[in-house]
Amino acid sequence: MSASSDSRAWTAWAINEVEADTNRSADTHLHVFPLPPDWGVRLYLKDESVHPTGSLKHRLARSLVLYGLCNGWITEGTTLVEASSGSTAVSEAYFARLLGLPFVAVMPSSTVTEKCSLIEFYGGRCHLVEDPSTIAAEAAALAAATGGHYLDQFTYAERATDWRGNNNIAESLFAQLSREPSPIPTWVVVGAGTGGTSATIGRYLRLKTHPTRLCVVDPENSAFHRAWTSGDSTVRATGSRIEGIGRPRMEPSFVPSVVDRMIAVPDAASIAAMRWCSRRLDRWVGGSTGTNVWGALQLVGEMRAAGVRGSVATLLCDDGRRYARTYYDDAWVARQGWDLAPHEAVLEEFLATGTWPGS
Repeated sequence: MSASSDSRAWTAWAINEVEADTNRSADTHLHVFPLPPDWGVRLYLKDESVHPTGSLKHRLARSLVLYGLCNGWITEGTTLVEASSGSTAVSEAYFARLLGLPFVAVMPSSTVTEKCSLIEFYGGRCHLVEDPSTIAAEAAALAAATGGHYLDQFTYAERATDWRGNNNIAESLFAQLSREPSPIPTWVVVGAGTGGTSATIGRYLRLKTHPTRLCVVDPENSAFHRAWTSGDSTVRATGSRIEGIGRPRMEPSFVPSVVDRMIAVPDAASIAAMRWCSRRLDRWVGGSTGTNVWGALQLVGEMRAAGVRGSVATLLCDDGRRYARTYYDDAWVARQGWDLAPHEAVLEEFLATGTWPGS
């Protein structure tokens, strides 16, 4: 057997391993958020925390690894490298271990220790840098130095995922909604880190000719909202403090033309909504889920004010226990200068009256 044949045989084995792992996993759950029934608007959360690696990024990591395998960029022994603040790297480390490949995550030194521990649990190595703006360049350099493959989520996310179907997150969501009172939601709400999820959902909505509109929520200090609003893709920002979403620049994988609306969400509102949501659902959720919920509730309020009945769907992105020492720690939150009380009051008032400020 030639070296080329050996390589193809290993690739076939690797693809089968990844697909078998997918086949072992049931679809993620769709929860109905407890809003008053007489409002006439339902809110759904698709629970991506139940993936084997505990977050929405499991889908992305699987797609990126398959993309690398099918392009011939990943072969037996290839070192996989990623620039990631945590959850994507955790999921990629899982798939690297599945295939017996080395994995290195280039991460800001501020990344929560729980995520570093998870990467190491799956056999990966964390390469920490002080300046978050340098992680992409550092990852590319490290991959070149080791003869490895830079997975590069911020470039390849929107093209690695099959947005036409193949049980992607959009197809799965609409299949689960099919027996609900309003099976075609008025809005789908997501955050953007790479932009891969918003690109997949936005394209799928158009392919299926659904009237559903896509809203992307964006945290403070992220460039996405300002770039989308102004039409200036060169906008720069300092970067987000809500892990998993928000970026200092508009990333190549973000497709602004499929986004119908963007909502800027204060960081304190994201954390207040995260904690409020955890109490209402009796399950821990992370900060990006709080951002999603804040934006989704605003849209529910607007629908109620306009007399529109229907549904809104969003994502429960990851397991909130990863943030026990940060977002759920009152002392840590106080050190960030975040005052959650006004935003908690908005949420309680909304649940009591069904009225969102400004609606």
